Amino acid sequence: MVTQQLDNSIKDSKNILIVSHINPDGDTLGSMCGLYSLIKNNYKKHCDMAAVSDIPSTFSFLPYINQVKNISEIDLSREYDLVINLDIATPDRCADAIILFQKAKMTVNVDHHETNSGYGKLNIIQPEAAATAEILCEVAEKLQWDISTDAAICLYTGIMTDTGCFKFSNTRQKTMEYSGKLLALGVNSADIYQKCYETSSKEMVLFQSFCVNKAQFVNDDKIAYTIVYKKDLEKFNNGKGEDFTDGLTEKLRAIATTEIAFVVKELNTTTSKVSMRSRTKDIAQVCAAFGGGGHKLAAGAVIKGNPTHVVKQILREIQNKNLC
Repeated sequence: MVTQQLDNSIKDSKNILIVSHINPDGDTLGSMCGLYSLIKNNYKKHCDMAAVSDIPSTFSFLPYINQVKNISEIDLSREYDLVINLDIATPDRCADAIILFQKAKMTVNVDHHETNSGYGKLNIIQPEAAATAEILCEVAEKLQWDISTDAAICLYTGIMTDTGCFKFSNTRQKTMEYSGKLLALGVNSADIYQKCYETSSKEMVLFQSFCVNKAQFVNDDKIAYTIVYKKDLEKFNNGKGEDFTDGLTEKLRAIATTEIAFVVKELNTTTSKVSMRSRTKDIAQVCAAFGGGGHKLAAGAVIKGNPTHVVKQILREIQNKNLC
C-alpha cells in the first residue's frame, strides 16, 4: 500500500524536504504547509519547505507559510533523505528543486494531474481527486494521522481554491466529505474565502481590468484570449514581482459565448506561459502538444516564442484538434 510506504519513508528519514511548484497556487501551498504540519505533529519531525518562485501575498495567512524558504536559500548540494513533490505534474515544474529531488535517497510524488507520468520512486497520483490537498486528506485518514486546526486550514485552502469554491466539475462527493471533516476541525470557511477571493489589491484589480479590456475574440466569440506583457505587469505591480494573473483566465471563460479561454504571459523575450480554461473542451491535449498538460478543462504550458507567435500556435492547435 502506497500510504504505508509513505509512512515508512517519513519514519526512516532524518531530513525531509517538501517542494511546491513554480508560480504556486492555493493547492500546492496549502498542501505543502498542511503536510508540514501533519509530519510535525504526528512524527515530531521538522521539514524544510521550498518555493521555487515568489509566493502570492494572497496566501500569507496560511499557517507555517513564513517558514517556507525560497529555493535560492537552500544548499543545492545537499542530499535529503526524502523529498516530497506536491501538485507537481512534471519534474520541470519544480525548477531548480529538481536537483534536490534527483539526489534524494527517497522521492515521493503526490499529485492529481492526469498527465503526471509517475516520476517519483513512490507515486500517489489520483486524477479523480479535486486537489492534491484532497489526496492528503485521504492519506491522513488511512494512516490515522491527527489533523490540527492549522493543518486543516491549509488543506481546506488547497481544496477550496482548486475547485473554484466547489464550483468546478472536479468537485465530487469525497471532496465535500473531506471538506466537511476539515470544517469540523475548526476551519472558518468564510474567512478563508474572503482572504483568497475578496482581498485583492487595487493594483491587481486594475491590471486585470486592463487585460480583460484588451481581450481578443475569435471564431464567433467562442475563443477568448488576452496577452500579458512583462512591461505591463511590472508597471501595475510597481516592479515588486507579484503575479497579478491568477484568476484572469477564469474571467474570460465566464463570458457566455466563450468555449475556450487562454492567457499568454510573456516570461522573457523568447518564452511565454499559456494558461487555458474551458467549460467542455479537452484543452489538456492542446497544451500537451507543447510539452505542457494539466486537466481536461484546465491546463497550461510554457512555450518558446514571443506572445504574438504563441497565440498563433495555440489557435492553430485548437483548430487542428477541431475543438472550436
